[in-house]
Amino acid sequence: MIPARYAHIAFGFVLSGMMSFLVSGISTFLAIGLGVGFLGNWIGAWLPSWAVAFPVVLFVAPLARRLVGMMTAPD
Repeated sequence: MIPARYAHIAFGFVLSGMMSFLVSGISTFLAIGLGVGFLGNWIGAWLPSWAVAFPVVLFVAPLARRLVGMMTAPD
């Protein structure tokens, strides 16, 4: 079990993994179509995308929270 103080890192890891997986899959499909080699190309695009997305999510998430806070009113 991960200590609660690392929850934001675990959240960023999972979120960046899922989002980069979906986006790279769509991009790969649009670029080469669904055929021979699709899965290998998708995974080959996803892993480096995730390596970039994870630190970006950790860096950008606090900014996004602040922007959303400025756009919303308290309950």
